[in-house]
Amino acid sequence: MRSFIILANKDKDANLNLSKHIVAYLQERGADAVIITEELCAQYEEDGSVHSTKIPKQLLQGAQACIVLGGDGTMLRAAHDLDSCQIPFVGVNLGTLGFLTEVEVSYLDETLDRLIADDFQLEKRMMIEGAVRDNTFHALNDIVITRAGFSRIIGLNIYVNDELLETYEADGVIVATPTGSTGYNLSAGGPIVSPKSKAIVVTPISPHSLTAKSVVFDSTDCVRIEIVKKRKTQETEAIVSFDGANSIELSAGDVVTARMSAREISLIKMYDVNFYKVLRDKIGG
Repeated sequence: MRSFIILANKDKDANLNLSKHIVAYLQERGADAVIITEELCAQYEEDGSVHSTKIPKQLLQGAQACIVLGGDGTMLRAAHDLDSCQIPFVGVNLGTLGFLTEVEVSYLDETLDRLIADDFQLEKRMMIEGAVRDNTFHALNDIVITRAGFSRIIGLNIYVNDELLETYEADGVIVATPTGSTGYNLSAGGPIVSPKSKAIVVTPISPHSLTAKSVVFDSTDCVRIEIVKKRKTQETEAIVSFDGANSIELSAGDVVTARMSAREISLIKMYDVNFYKVLRDKIGG
């Protein structure tokens, strides 16, 4: 690879010092690199053509990979900004756990050399597509429906392929991908699923029932969640978000549909590290 874009979390890469180091290192070895900043994006005007990213397409022309500096949240934002551009990602961990950001800073220069030499593997990750009213969003981690306002509990009818699975009375529900299974889903007591799998995980959040459990569905299944009214005096019952963004208020009768997306992202894997070893290192006792 000879052409890169760099997306950095400014809170973790102070003054973009690490980003600038990457640019200088790559340029010294004959490669091109551009740091994508809000200021740089503002210099470009869209030409009116349809483009799904938040980054002007002029900045993406010829880019062969995206180097992301930050934590898993930064990787998720990058995936949303570039999810239709087919540009693979490599994450440099400046956060804490870093399930998506594989590279540690101490190995950064070695990683850059290997990127230039095309010494890496690509790993595909599935995404899910969520539809609510006339809006459609894509998520790499999860779709989360949570209670809104003063609502102490929300009612949720869960349908799978148009068959009623369960009615949850809970603080909410998580619909997660295998990638997202180690995120909020795990904190809510849901199962860990190998990230190379294709599956959909549905996990209730603090259910008011001893029998409500997580369920893992096939990637071809369609999950439909209907909001049931629980508070006569409250208009908004819940809020749905997609990877923590694009929040939409939900009222009784609203429906959120989730299914596997036709889109997927590619992660650049520098090291042949077993997923279960990563689990032991990241969250093992």
